Amino acid sequence: MAKRVHQPREDAEFDFILRMSGVPVLAYFTGTWPKAIEPCRAMDLVVGAIADEYTGRVTAVRTDITRCPAATERYGVTGAPSCVLLKDGEAVAHATGPMSGSELRELLDGHL
Repeated sequence: MAKRVHQPREDAEFDFILRMSGVPVLAYFTGTWPKAIEPCRAMDLVVGAIADEYTGRVTAVRTDITRCPAATERYGVTGAPSCVLLKDGEAVAHATGPMSGSELRELLDGHL
């Protein structure tokens, strides 16, 4: 995982990052159950590269569904991996399932 990707340990930390970001937040939700592990690991690489590429325009936050249940519920996340683009705390784009770098760029570019 890239150094530019934040990894909150709980909902309060997630909310703090969201408030302090100053730019849109790409909240990337992950899971640790068996069917989610491999797709989430693949997305780690994609999100890490996007975090580096979009430095200063997007804050990337890798959010474990079990550690941040309130954020997971607030943004309607029902599976992992899921990406939610947040502007001023409001979801403006949402995608569930593994994505390629070009698919994630398209999602971001359509809403930044």
